[in-house]
Amino acid sequence: MRRYHPVLNPLGLIILIFGLLMGVPLAVSWFNADNALTAYDESILITFSAGLLLWTTTRSGKRDLRVRDGFLLVVLTWVTLPLFAALPLWLYMPDMSFTDAYFEATSGLTATGATVMSGLDDLPLSINFWRTFLHWIGGMGVIVLAVAILPLLGIGGRQLFKAETPGPMKESSLTPRIAETAKGLWMVYLLLTVACTASLTGVGMEFWDALMHAFSILGLGGFSTKDASLGHFNSVPIELVAMGFALLSGINFATHFLALRNRSLRAYSMDQELPFYVAVLVFSIVGMTFYLMQFDVYSDGWNTLRYVAFHTISLSTSLGFATSDYTFWPMFAQMWILFLGSFIACSGSTGGGIKMMRAIILYKQVFREVLRAIHPSAMAPVRLGKTRVSDNILHAVLAFSFIYMVTIVTLSLVLSATGLELITAFSAVIACLNNTGPGLNAVGPASTYAVLTDFQTWVCAFAMLLGRLEIFTLLVVLTPSFWRK
Repeated sequence: MRRYHPVLNPLGLIILIFGLLMGVPLAVSWFNADNALTAYDESILITFSAGLLLWTTTRSGKRDLRVRDGFLLVVLTWVTLPLFAALPLWLYMPDMSFTDAYFEATSGLTATGATVMSGLDDLPLSINFWRTFLHWIGGMGVIVLAVAILPLLGIGGRQLFKAETPGPMKESSLTPRIAETAKGLWMVYLLLTVACTASLTGVGMEFWDALMHAFSILGLGGFSTKDASLGHFNSVPIELVAMGFALLSGINFATHFLALRNRSLRAYSMDQELPFYVAVLVFSIVGMTFYLMQFDVYSDGWNTLRYVAFHTISLSTSLGFATSDYTFWPMFAQMWILFLGSFIACSGSTGGGIKMMRAIILYKQVFREVLRAIHPSAMAPVRLGKTRVSDNILHAVLAFSFIYMVTIVTLSLVLSATGLELITAFSAVIACLNNTGPGLNAVGPASTYAVLTDFQTWVCAFAMLLGRLEIFTLLVVLTPSFWRK
């Protein structure tokens, strides 16, 4: 076990930090005098004790992290933290099973937004705060936050950051030091959260609701304080603010960081994903608006545009809020917005799916192969802007896309084998793997994942973790060769 101490030591520290973060909902509970105070007291005591014990007993093996250590620490963190995140929910609601509590906490930390809970309108403020706060923590990545702190304690973080950061090209840094990079990203994240909260408050939402929904929007999660999600407010200005900040959250945060640091919008014009991101969304919104108008789903064209625009942006960026039950749409429209969530979000954003960068590379690779079929001797390198994409990256993207599709098929078949109806099974896997939240049919926006059995719930929780860690990070740790000395 001693050879794992370099991994277990920072894991203990991360659990300690997570225990300290529980003090935020504890303060909210105390401030509002709700009846969840004891649940937080016990949760903090358990979490802090476990983290302190793990940290102190493994200090003798502390050293800088290697690549293998980084992968293992990331996986252990994302599997372990939901155990502690589930404690306030489990202790406050003794009728909730451990399976459901772990699922809810995993959904929160992975910024998925799939829920097994109902009666959200009547929950104590601090419980809803904790659920959405998990989105905010997990959205940018608890690991990136820890990377900004661990170097101060003598634990290097570059390998950790590489394993955690989403996207096909992870080598580049925004600043020379990894801690400065993480702090810079979090500063942008915090500023956008404040702006979103202020904007929601400005268009009529109460402060606490605005803050909690801002946590969900910036993390592209989807937990709401209302059973009817954002549809509870039935407000076009609120929907416009949510769409605007969801679009910003779906863009690479490195682009926001560079724009802020350089005080210039030039960074956005240099972002190779942004034109595709905007074009696909605009095309989808316009196309589906005219498509749904043929079926008279809504009373008029403006209402159709309103609901199509909101749900297209919400589901494609993996936010997962809903303002109406889109399962009444024609099946093509339902499948299209579910499909968009597989690739729309940009790399380096808080969104899920394979990321727009990979989709662009795949598209250009297919185009190159078609060209080579016509002109076998043609030199046609794949480029992003003026940068040539190396064969290593091409192979990695192709491998990731293959394993992504295999994962969808395999987990859908597993759920179907348990007796779950096919559309429900398929959409649940897509929604969890892409960290979108609501699916179709039995797990649609008008329902919850409480309809699933315990085994089906664990499969969906596993899919969330696969999606949050972009599959390979978790699969690497599950291979026998990883554990050989």
